[in-house]
Amino acid sequence: MVPWILALADVGVVQVSLGLGYFVRHLAAHWLRKSIGPETYQGMILGLLALPLANWLLGLYPGYRLGPVERVRRRMIGAGIAFACLGLWDGLVLRGGWSRGIELSSFVFALVLSQFVEMAVISLLIRYRRWGTPVLVLSSDDAGSRLVESLNRRRVLGMVPVGLLENRPETWGATVAGVPVLGSVSLAPDFAAYARTAIVAMPSLHYPQMAALVPSLPFPTVVLVPQLAGVQSLWITPRDLGGTLGLELRRNLLHRRNYYFKRMLDYAVSVPLFLASLPLIVVLALWIKSVSPGPAFYMQEREGYRRRKVRIWKLRTMYPDAERLLQRHLEQNPDESNHWNRFFKLKRDPRILPGVGHLLRKTSLDELPQLWNVIRGEMSLVGPRPFPGYHMNSFGVDFRELRQSVPPGLTGLWQISERSDGDIETQERLDTYYIRNWSLWLDLYILAYTVEAVVRSRGAY
Repeated sequence: MVPWILALADVGVVQVSLGLGYFVRHLAAHWLRKSIGPETYQGMILGLLALPLANWLLGLYPGYRLGPVERVRRRMIGAGIAFACLGLWDGLVLRGGWSRGIELSSFVFALVLSQFVEMAVISLLIRYRRWGTPVLVLSSDDAGSRLVESLNRRRVLGMVPVGLLENRPETWGATVAGVPVLGSVSLAPDFAAYARTAIVAMPSLHYPQMAALVPSLPFPTVVLVPQLAGVQSLWITPRDLGGTLGLELRRNLLHRRNYYFKRMLDYAVSVPLFLASLPLIVVLALWIKSVSPGPAFYMQEREGYRRRKVRIWKLRTMYPDAERLLQRHLEQNPDESNHWNRFFKLKRDPRILPGVGHLLRKTSLDELPQLWNVIRGEMSLVGPRPFPGYHMNSFGVDFRELRQSVPPGLTGLWQISERSDGDIETQERLDTYYIRNWSLWLDLYILAYTVEAVVRSRGAY
């Protein structure tokens, strides 16, 4: 049922995209010589069904075990293949009978809408417990418990643990994150009828034991979890090295061409967005001036790429004497000092301006002036956020050096996952993940989810 729901959602997306493309072409009709009739529109309705077909061939229906970033990559590849086929059909068979303007507009709309519609559909399926395939986790230590907890947090992966097999008798009969520990690993064949995927999270197992265990598992899919903590988990390709398994890690940020691709994305998005946001910035600046005397903008120097100082601009959300207000608040409320030292955020912050300040914080609109930093090349659209000095000093030296190896970003993985609810350990974990697993697909995924996180004001205060 789930594959059909996703496929029907894509059918709806392509038809809506075609309608929007036709509307854009109609608006531009005064500047174009060639007129188009309903027959052009009708012919493309069937042609656009190539998109769900391409997505099906790329394994997106349902696409369990695919991470969100991989789904973004495959969807963009599917859209490119589908519309390339339409272009070839139009050029070779119809001899240019279709409108190129409608084709291009529909492609852009489908590229964007399909990502958001898929997010919404999967979220609904997760909410109503219709998303995922049952998996059995095999473990000999705490690695299995950690994996079960991780899969339960990341339900979007579609891997639903239904049981945990442990080689430690003292754990039998217990539960881990609501998943029962069913017995020893030797019982795995008995559960083959209940799960089609087995995940072996047994890093302490020696090679001869692992080589004997895996062939005995009667599951269509077996996933091995190696003990490689701290190593990137995306863009890894298995290699056959003369009978020995090797893992090829693509260090994307070390390839110079990827830096230029990232800058192209920055300019393509930030320039039009900055120009469109200028009237809003002016209105918000006037609102700030009416609430509190002083400048409407706030500037702070922060550490950027390769330790260069970056002057970060924001719309002011605090009173001019914010530091004094914060110090007095923490002295009067010592119970909030621990929260401040852990998150560097306060849910009831006395420094925030009434009305406009809370609105800007909730919607992150105070960050709009930083689009100018992105255009200047001092920041990127996506990357680790540039923190103030007191925040950066809370991290270790190694992590600070890792952070400084990439340009700071306007948004990042931490912002779409936790926002203000993430403590410094969470910030370090997610920023490290982003830097080690970077790709344009990951940037596009973060940008898409930034829109959703800002609209819902999730975790912001």
